[in-house]
Amino acid sequence: MPVMHIAWVGFRGGVPAERIARHVAALRSLPGRIPGILDLKAGASFSDRAGALTHCVLVTLPDRESLPVYLNHPEHLAVLRNLRPDAAEIRAMDIDN
Repeated sequence: MPVMHIAWVGFRGGVPAERIARHVAALRSLPGRIPGILDLKAGASFSDRAGALTHCVLVTLPDRESLPVYLNHPEHLAVLRNLRPDAAEIRAMDIDN
C-alpha cells in the first residue's frame, strides 16, 4: 500500500527568498535520485491557514518499508541539513495512502 510523507516547513524570519527557493528546488530534484519516490510535490502555501508554516512537501512512496530508505538517504539528509536549526521549523507526518 502506498504511503505519503508530509512535511510542513516554517522558514524563520530573515531567511532570504533565494535560500528558500534553493531549498524547494533541491526537494523537487530528489525524484530519480532516491529510490522509491513515486511522486514529490513541494512549494509555498498561497494562504495563511497554516500560520507560521510556509511551505510543504508531499512525498508518495510505494510502501512503509520505503520510508526509512527515503528519510536516511544521503540526498535527503543533505537537503534536510540546510534547514536545521537556524532556518526553519519542520513538522512531519506519515500516512497510509
